[in-house]
Parts: sequence; C-alpha cells; structure tokens
Amino acid sequence: MRKEFSIYLDFVRFMAALLVAISHSDSRALIADSVPFTEHSRAAVIVFFILSGYVISFVTSEREGTPVAYWSSRLSRFYMLVIPVLLLNPILDTIGQTLGPQFYDGKTTHGLAWLRILASLAYVNEIWDMSIMPFSNVPFWSLCYEMWYYAMFAAFIFTKGRTRNWLLAACALIVGPKILVLAPIWVLGVVLHRWRALDRIPETMSWALFFGSIVLYALFQRYELTGYGYAQLGRLIGKHWAMEFSFSRCFITDYPLALIVATNFIGFRNISHRFGSILISLERPIRWLAGLTFPLYIIHQPLLLFFSALINGDPKTHSFYFEVVACTLLTVAIVGTYVERKRKVFKRRISSLLLGLIALRPKNTTGEPMVQ
Repeated sequence: MRKEFSIYLDFVRFMAALLVAISHSDSRALIADSVPFTEHSRAAVIVFFILSGYVISFVTSEREGTPVAYWSSRLSRFYMLVIPVLLLNPILDTIGQTLGPQFYDGKTTHGLAWLRILASLAYVNEIWDMSIMPFSNVPFWSLCYEMWYYAMFAAFIFTKGRTRNWLLAACALIVGPKILVLAPIWVLGVVLHRWRALDRIPETMSWALFFGSIVLYALFQRYELTGYGYAQLGRLIGKHWAMEFSFSRCFITDYPLALIVATNFIGFRNISHRFGSILISLERPIRWLAGLTFPLYIIHQPLLLFFSALINGDPKTHSFYFEVVACTLLTVAIVGTYVERKRKVFKRRISSLLLGLIALRPKNTTGEPMVQ
C-alpha cells in the first residue's frame, strides 16, 4: 500500500470516529443549540465497514497469513478494551444517573446487566431480531457486525471445500438478515484492496473519481437519502418489519453511499502521491490520532453522558458543552495511548493461548495436529 494512501486512510478513519462522537454529543440536555456535522454519522459507519474490509484484506495478504496470527490480532484489538468498557459502563451510568438523571433520559438501559455483558462479549447483541443495548454504549452495535464479518472472512480465507461452506452457512444461520444485509459493504473493502486493475486507472480519471465522489456525497446529503432508504424499506415490507432491521434499516441507500465512499478511495489511491509532501509531514500526528480511533468510538458515548452529569452545567452556555467534550477527548487520549502500548503484550498472550488450544487437538498418524 502506498504510504501516502495509508496516511489518508488513517486520517479518514479518525475523522469518521470523531463524526460519530459529535453526533452523539448532540443532546439538548448538553447544549441548547444543534451541533453541526451530525448528519454525517451514518456515512462514518459505512466508512468504517469499508475500511475494515480493506485493512483486513491487506493484513492477511501481508503479515497475518495464519489463523493464529489473524485471530490474535483481532481478539487483542477488541477484547483488551471491550472487557473493561463493558464492566465499567454500568458503574459510570449508575453514578451519572445519580448526579444528573436528565442526561440519561432514554439513553441507557437497566436490568439484566450480566446478560448484556455476556451477550456483548459474545457479540450476539444484534443477531436476528435481537437488539441488546449494552447500557449507554449505543455504538457497540457495529462491533457486533464487524466481529461476525471477521469470522466469515476467516472461514473463507483459511478453510476450503465443505469445511468452508459449512462454516459460512453456520455463521449466516447464527447472525440472521440484519448483519448479512450490510456484509456486502464490508466485502466491498476487500474488493477495493484485491482488485489490482483499480491501480491502473489513469490519473486524470482518478482526479475525476475523487472530486466526483465529493459532489455525489454532497447530493446524497442534500436530498437526505439515508432517511429515504428507511422509508422505502417500510413501504416494501411494512414499518414493523423495517424497524426489526434496527441499525440496518437504511441498507437500501447504504449501498449507493458505500459506492460513493469506494469511489473516493479508488480515486485518491492513484493521486495520493500528489499530496505526499502534506501527508508525510503530518504522518506522526495522523498515525497517533488513528491509534485513538477504536477507543474514541467505543467509549465516547458513556463518557459524554458521565461527564455531562459530573459537571452538570447549563446547556444554554457553550462552555458546558466544550468542557464535557474536552474531558471526553482527554480521557480517550489517555486510555487509547495506554491500550496501544499494552496491546502487543496482550496479543502475545492470546497467540500463546491459541497455539496451546491447537496443540490439544487430535493428531494424525504423523503426530501433527489434524487440519481440515
């Protein structure tokens, strides 16, 4: 991957997480005025899915060519932060609701705490018609999609024949339609990485694709097509069943939105060298910010609510909003920096655990673990 393009993707990744956080900060209990840029949160999630597929395809082709390397990286990335977040989230919510209940009105869940934690640890919150909200952490839903995409991709890459078919069918049967309807968007990221013909697009056309994607996205937002997609789904299958799709209910227009994002990436990949001096000069801060993307995404909502209740200021004053956002971002930076430093150790432990489990598998006549 060209270095300049890699930096660009990291920048886009962080901005997508920031836009999701901004969207969730748009609460009248926190600020009386509407917060700008909140209309981009859905597009940010689509960006995440495409980037996820792209990056996973890249790392499996470059350095994670075995199931152990693949899963130790995926599991360390998710669980090192997910476990403490899931355990601390109900505590923060309880304290926050005591200090400022008005900030939590309709924004958190109660009861069955251990069920919510266990379901979240297994990433089954959004299978079929389930929608288990892990306390105030609304953004957690997309992790439940991504983990199953990881599983299906691993089944496709690391197995063959009947084993592959049975594993893919089992995953599909477990997750149900909600997760499956957005899977093509994740797979689109894989296609962008593996379709080498895209690297040979002429530079003139690449410029046209890059700027054209910006124009198309502006039109997409201008005509509020995300809402239109949900309305169309309701007309096709009825409002009740459309609601059952929960976070996937806009998938009809998510597809063209994904194509717009993909067009942007295709175009920029072949002109990224033209921005080399700017991107490379900003590489260090962009890489650092990109390292905070996952922590920002997974903990911003509980922190926004908690700091709102802790400070408990006047929403009519903008200073209250900025104090809450600043405390949230500072906490994310501290937690993210610490987690990034410790993740390699956690990854090695998971890798050792997986290798130990493989060693316990039945062995064939040559003494090697049986592999299908």
